[in-house]
Order: sequence, then C-alpha cells, then structure tokens
Amino acid sequence: MSAMPKEGDLAQEAEVVWLESTEDLDYVRQALDKVNTRKGKPRYERDGRLVGYTNLAPTAPRRPDSGLFARRTFYLLPHDRPNQPDDPECPYKVGSPLEAVDPRTIEPGKAGAKTPRSQATAEIAPAVT
Repeated sequence: MSAMPKEGDLAQEAEVVWLESTEDLDYVRQALDKVNTRKGKPRYERDGRLVGYTNLAPTAPRRPDSGLFARRTFYLLPHDRPNQPDDPECPYKVGSPLEAVDPRTIEPGKAGAKTPRSQATAEIAPAVT
C-alpha cells in the first residue's frame, strides 16, 4: 500500500538511499509505503524501477494500525519522461505526475517539491535579451 507523504509522516527518516544517480532525472515519483523493516532495500512491486528509498531511525515506531513501518520509495514508471526524454508521445513531455518531485529537493524528513525542472517548464519561456 502506498500514499502521498506528508511532513509529519517523515519525521523518523534517517537517510535517503539512491540506487542510481539522479543527476539526469527531472523527476522521480515518491510514495509512502508500509513495509516490515526500518532500513534496507524494500520490496518493489510496481512496474518500472525503484530509484531510491529512505531508511528510518533505529527508534522509529511501527504504525499502530498495521504494525508496519512507513517509508518512502522513489521510482519511475516505464512511460515517465526520464525514461523517454526524446519521445514526442511521452505523456509528461510538459508537467509531471501528481506524486512526482524533483529529486534534488528530497531530504530525510522533508517531502520533495515540484520545480520548473520537474515540470519541464524551464525551457518553455526562453530569456529575452
């Protein structure tokens, strides 16, 4: 199960672990997943690929409703723009999915944010000289 993370959900995060470089990624999708461990690579059961995840502090409590831990995962689906940067048919040529954020804005304990880069709007209005 996954949900959009809120700042309060992220208070127990200790670190963000990237499985690949995010330097060339305009955005990644983020989700708050319920898993049975505080750290280590979580099980990934979506299409596409897992790009990163968070580890929790050793004292992070389990969720009272499920007995599981809430951890963020960062991923890309096959049709996402970072996977198809030159495809004119890409559904996110401009804009990004609701749960997508710029990976440069992701830190432990802070939800990521959309930026002109994640929205692919930086190139739309060139500077006038």
